[in-house]
Amino acid sequence: MARSARRASSAAEALVRPQMRLGRIDAVAVVAELRRLHERAEDPGVERMPADDEIYGALLHAERNAPALRALPQEAQREAALHRVRLWEYVRERADVHQARAVADARATGAEWLHLAPALAVKAASAAYNKARRLQAVLLTDETPGTPPVRRTPEAVRDAERRRARCQAAEQREQEAARQRNHVLMPVAHRLLKQRADLVPDEDAEYWLDEMAEVLPSCVTPTQMVSLERYLDAALRALARLEQGSARSIATTAEAHAALAAARQWQTH
Repeated sequence: MARSARRASSAAEALVRPQMRLGRIDAVAVVAELRRLHERAEDPGVERMPADDEIYGALLHAERNAPALRALPQEAQREAALHRVRLWEYVRERADVHQARAVADARATGAEWLHLAPALAVKAASAAYNKARRLQAVLLTDETPGTPPVRRTPEAVRDAERRRARCQAAEQREQEAARQRNHVLMPVAHRLLKQRADLVPDEDAEYWLDEMAEVLPSCVTPTQMVSLERYLDAALRALARLEQGSARSIATTAEAHAALAAARQWQTH
């Protein structure tokens, strides 16, 4: 008898192959749909069904009271069962995420892998470490939406951690650059507005200077900083157009000229 050409799958294949995930869903809304089906069936126990955000308890209630749905058409019964399947998958996936975070917290408090072994239902410290790394793959995928699931192997987890570290470093560099720019922005804007009486703006420039003057006193949040930056940039562009049209400086004093020059230097950086 010829041997089958189909090879037996290895035990590690499930770890190497990226696993499909349900991902984030509006679980509360799904529970609410499940509740409505039980209400339609006049389930006598529906009033004891836990709240929509108590997903685990609501699922247990729906499982115990599934026979009450027999009063509904088969299509509605099937819909309710599929809701339960989807919600249990969601709970299972979220459990992996939260368990990974709990392991990280335990390690941060000094728990050894040997201590974690019984809690993770394994027998050895090495097994606890490997299981935690597989859980970490789920956590990394969960925290980077829109990316393919991380394979459940130590190598894939290390690669994902390196990618995340590079992304975090780039984000920190961008934030630091923004802080540096904002550190200069406030005094530049103050200085320009202080010399406003010695500028000769047109209506367009006046509008943007008014916007600057309104936001500047309470400019604290990142959103306000972005607004101030946008208003200053628009004011400088309006003043530049005015100068180009008149072929003369719109600053009438040395102090106003210096304030305008400082603002334009900020604009080019």
